[in-house]
Formats: sequence, structure tokens, C-alpha cells
Amino acid sequence: MPASKPPAVEIEVDDRVVRVSNPDRVYFPESGATKLDLVEYYLAVGPGIVNALWERPCMLHRFPKGLAGEKVHQKRLPAGAPPWVETVQLHFPRWNRTADELCVTELASVIWAVQMSTVEFHPWNSRRGDTEKPDEWRIDLDPGPSCDFATVRRVAGVVHEVLDELGAVGYPKTSGSKGMHVYVRIPPEHGFADVRRAARAFAREVERRAPEDVTTAWWTKDRDPAQLFVDYNQNTRDHTIAAAYSVRGVPDARVSTPLRWDEVPDVDPRDLTIFTVPQRFAELGDLHADIDDHVFDPAPLLEWADRDERDGEDPDPEA
Repeated sequence: MPASKPPAVEIEVDDRVVRVSNPDRVYFPESGATKLDLVEYYLAVGPGIVNALWERPCMLHRFPKGLAGEKVHQKRLPAGAPPWVETVQLHFPRWNRTADELCVTELASVIWAVQMSTVEFHPWNSRRGDTEKPDEWRIDLDPGPSCDFATVRRVAGVVHEVLDELGAVGYPKTSGSKGMHVYVRIPPEHGFADVRRAARAFAREVERRAPEDVTTAWWTKDRDPAQLFVDYNQNTRDHTIAAAYSVRGVPDARVSTPLRWDEVPDVDPRDLTIFTVPQRFAELGDLHADIDDHVFDPAPLLEWADRDERDGEDPDPEA
């Protein structure tokens, strides 16, 4: 007789019930962590992941067979969603198409997406109230192939210094891979092009202060592989990066984990996984919980961009 499938389990999430099929399917072969382990992780950090995704269009990185199988990048909501799972419709001018993307307003939507084999959640930096006006400026510290994590930590310190001088409150997190992200809340008053210009001007200032460690060179071939690229392009429309508290599809099940600034000099992203972050969350809560209370007007950065353009410094090939 053929082996019977393991029974599905029903997970109560607030006033919803989500049926999780194949709960014993191994998603992370290195540790043996299963689909149900992934569900339990997201339940443990529920307020944090919901805060990170709240009302943002969200692309899903799905692994239907676990990490050993194919990875699927999915904009459109998977078929079969219950009626309570919310979406937001986006238009993509390049193809003149629309897509209804997941728009999280409750934890049950996150758990349903995990049931649909989602491991990573990649939200836009705008919300559904006006998807063309970002409210989140993202500073992506992306190390080159030969760049060590000590460099990432040093550059994060420079980022913190510049933000402090600007009067901006930055919210750091590990990327869950090899880098680090810092988020700053901004008013949803500028389009993607202006937010990217502001982000590029900031990146150029970080490069000036740490020229040995940092590059803003547009073309990969022009970058020193031992340097860190401050990737201002992550503020471009439809560019997304893993949310705070998102698990990453890497063998040790790392998590993109919010940090306190005093943790940055010593953090090791290998220590922050689905096995360790729940206890950390229980002790510290959501370190990004009050990000909406600290809104920074990027006008000074746009003035820096104007200055750099007047001075003819490193013209932006995408401008």
C-alpha cells in the first residue's frame, strides 16, 4: 500500500482557522525544520511581521518543495485564497498588466501564505493608500563577494552617524543573508524617483566618509569586490527586499532581524534564525514597533542630490 500522507493540521489565528497541509514536509534540510516549524515561527513573531507588512503590496518567495526544490517569485496572490485574505491591485506599465498582490492586515494572512509554501515576504516600500508614494526609505548595505561582515558593521556605524546628523531615526536589521538594512519612515509625499534620488545622495555621503569600505558604482564590473555597495536602487518602484522578521531561503533558516543600534557592532547574522528569534522577540518585542512615530522629511537629501548634480559628481546613468 502507498504511504499515507501526513494529516493536515488546523491552526487557529485570532478568529480565523488556517488549514496547513503537509506540516511535516522538510523545508530546511540542514536542520530538518518543517513547514509547521515555519508556521510556528511566524506565529511567535506575529505582531512584528504584521507591522512590517501592514497594508503593503507584498511579493512572495515560495518553495513548494522546500529549499531543495524550485524557488518561485510570485507577485499575484496564489489561487484558492479565502475571502478574508486582502489584496491590492498594482499596474505594471512595462507590460501594461495588473497584479493583485497580498496585502497583509492580519496575522492569519501571513500564515495562509506560509501554507501556500511562502518562506520569504518581500513588501513594497509604499502602502495601498497610495502605492506610488513610498513612506519607507530603505538603506541596503550589500557586501561584495569578498567583503566581510566586519565591513558591513563598520559601514552601518557610518550610516547611523549621518542619520543622527540629519535628525533621522534609522531602524536597523540584518538582511537575513550577508548584509544589513536600515529603514527610515518618510512622509508619503514623493514619488519613487525622488526617493531614489534622496537615497542615492545619502549613499554618496556615506561613500565620502568611508571611501575604503564603500562604493556607489552603478555597474557591478566597476565595484571592488571587497567593498560594500550602498544599494540605493532598492528604492526604485517594484524593487523589494525581505521584510523585518521574514525568514530567508538559506540553509540555516536565518531571519531578517531588527536590532538595537548598540547591538550592531557585534551582531552575527548566523545567530538569528527561526530557532532563536522567537525567544528574542518574547524578551524584546518588536524593535521596529514605533517606526511610524519617527517620520523624516527627505528634503535635505534632495538638496544634496541637487548639489551633486550641479557639481557634476558621478552622473546617475538611470537619471
